[in-house]
Amino acid sequence: MRSLRTGLSLASLLGMLGTLLLTAPAAHAADTPLRDLGTAKGKVIGTAVTGSKLTGSYGDIAGTQFSSLTPGNAMKWGSVEPSRGSFNWAEADQIVNFAEAHGQQVRGHTLVWHNQNPDWLTNGTWTPAQLGTLLDDHIATEAGRYKGRIAAWDVVNEAFNEDGTYRPTLWYNGLGSGYIARALTAARAADPAAKLYINDYNVEGVNAKSTALYNLVKSLKEQGVPVDGVGLQAHLILGQVPSTLQQNIQRFADLGVDVAITELDIRMALPADTAKLAQQKADYKAVTAACVAVPRCVNLTVWGFTDSDSWVDSTFPGYGAATPYDAGYAPKPAYYGIAEALGGTTTPPPTGACTAAYSVPSQWNTGFTGNVTISCSGASLSSWKVTWTYGAGQRITQAWNATCTQSGAAVSCVNASYNGTVPDGGSVTFGFNANWSGSNPVPTVTLG
Repeated sequence: MRSLRTGLSLASLLGMLGTLLLTAPAAHAADTPLRDLGTAKGKVIGTAVTGSKLTGSYGDIAGTQFSSLTPGNAMKWGSVEPSRGSFNWAEADQIVNFAEAHGQQVRGHTLVWHNQNPDWLTNGTWTPAQLGTLLDDHIATEAGRYKGRIAAWDVVNEAFNEDGTYRPTLWYNGLGSGYIARALTAARAADPAAKLYINDYNVEGVNAKSTALYNLVKSLKEQGVPVDGVGLQAHLILGQVPSTLQQNIQRFADLGVDVAITELDIRMALPADTAKLAQQKADYKAVTAACVAVPRCVNLTVWGFTDSDSWVDSTFPGYGAATPYDAGYAPKPAYYGIAEALGGTTTPPPTGACTAAYSVPSQWNTGFTGNVTISCSGASLSSWKVTWTYGAGQRITQAWNATCTQSGAAVSCVNASYNGTVPDGGSVTFGFNANWSGSNPVPTVTLG
């Protein structure tokens, strides 16, 4: 039997209009960017990035909101020299070039670490002399390649156990604790202008681990070893900002070194809700304020600015929503917490400024065509995402002007590469075909 497309009356169309969950990024465009707020306070505000994503909305936010970029993985040993003597600089170069084109600094990360090393290095059998030469050569090659283009290097990463003893790694086991001074000295020779840091996690407050780092830096300074700063990673848990954070930053500053918050994220047990997001805002504001309070706290970098580019969900099951932007690039309360601590007057996007309307312009006995129109009045978008849940088994078979995925009854659609921008007073429409059987009720609608 030939299927017959039947038009719907205007009344039927209006009855099928619905407002969908809409994530509204960049509605904060009128606010002063974080990078400018940081500059006014003498702070560099940075983010870790993935090179392949530095286009579209992701690239726009990375380029406009931040004054420093850290390659999340692209400069680690396993990325740049996966086979001995065979180098891959493509993503690292991409990030450095992007930063320079956007007037940004680059924070190099990381030259010496026990993780994400190539198999040939990890599984090799090396004498101390060979291991020392490998260390020297790697630093000379990588830091030398980017000489004059990197503001600061996390030279040595995660050297300590939680109790303040040295972590038993390839480097410590083969070269002793002297590998740290050796790495710093090699980095200074390779790029005399770059600031050289020792970076670690769980050293944000005063504790055994941070005291061991303090004592190491003090000793290195006394020996004349080139160490310019300490990096406090700050991978924190909701509601657990250390009460001694500012005190700890200050004691390192009193040693005559700079301090950077290098990898800030604040994870929460999922799902996120209003109360958790409010606490996260307070936590981000507290960390930023502690840095602002100490003149030698020179940099605050978030470890990925969007939840869609965060390591947390895959590393800590059941936790996530750790960054200042949600997965659809909308600024979360955490964004405004950072901005407020930097002295900014922020204006969250007005409720209802951007909406999405669902309609069914045609329907037949086995399927239908649907449209969704995203409209803004009083705000604007640089990208968008809409979601809804079907109530009668409808299944999307094809979409255009959006990328749509369906899991069970839940549908999620995000903008195409060319239509993410919705100006104030403008609109964007996408469409789809779907199957139905028996009934085709309007989806449950929620405005987010």
